[in-house]
Amino acid sequence: MKEASQPLAEVFGYLIDDQSAKADRYRSKRLCPFNNKVPNCTKDKAKNPLGVCSIYHQKKPVITCPIRFREEWLITDDAASFFFDEDATWSSLTEVRLNDGNGKTAGNIDVVLVAYDDEGKVYDFGALEVQAVYISGNVRAPFEYYIEDPKNRALMNWSTQPNYPRPDYLSSSRKRLVPQLLFKGGILNSWKKKIAVALNKGFYDTLPQMECVSKENADIAWLIYDLDLTEDNGQEKYSILKIDEVFTEFEPALNIITTPRPGKIEEFMNLLQEKLDEQLETPPNNNTIERVF
Repeated sequence: MKEASQPLAEVFGYLIDDQSAKADRYRSKRLCPFNNKVPNCTKDKAKNPLGVCSIYHQKKPVITCPIRFREEWLITDDAASFFFDEDATWSSLTEVRLNDGNGKTAGNIDVVLVAYDDEGKVYDFGALEVQAVYISGNVRAPFEYYIEDPKNRALMNWSTQPNYPRPDYLSSSRKRLVPQLLFKGGILNSWKKKIAVALNKGFYDTLPQMECVSKENADIAWLIYDLDLTEDNGQEKYSILKIDEVFTEFEPALNIITTPRPGKIEEFMNLLQEKLDEQLETPPNNNTIERVF
């Protein structure tokens, strides 16, 4: 595809140039087609939701809303194949609170998959965390401009506007992924329970390379997805597609992700020298008092 002149890929579940009656209904009613907890989109603000599911970056769509991963609940099928035996009966629960040993919340688990027996008694579970990508820049401005007149602004040019939105992979890992693994993941791993992490391929590619293990010996399954351009009744749409799955142990993966890659000490020494030179070359700002009385 050509480089988009505006950042919006999907709005309320549909491509912004989709002028079908169904797409128009979802936009006008602010609906979510991806199994949100309620029929409407609730992203950012319930009364005025930011209905952007994905944005374009380097000619590819990037998922920016965690609910977008719930399309057809394919992520739960993929996670269940890691957590349980093939013949297990299981169900999924969303937004389950997890407490630490002091009764303080460590956060909500996005999706907990529970395996149960013929009497409905839970005998095993696994945690599925969904990691969408943070955005740097202003995505609400182009969204609100487009949604005022979707028919005539689908081909809008936003490239000259300030704060053009882009995925912020670094913040996504430091502010979201790492804390999730440290707190919630630490508790789950101490219980010897498996974790699956669903994330966009572009996001995964920015993470440091982790040592892989077999599926049977893994603590974490990294479920890597992308959006694939398909056609439905002659209308183009994006569908979620699993690209790959990577299996790792918990502690080695956490150590690699949380350990920064050091730069060259010589560059930092040069920076210190520059700042010291600037300080020494600038005369002190002393005020002289000629007459005290």
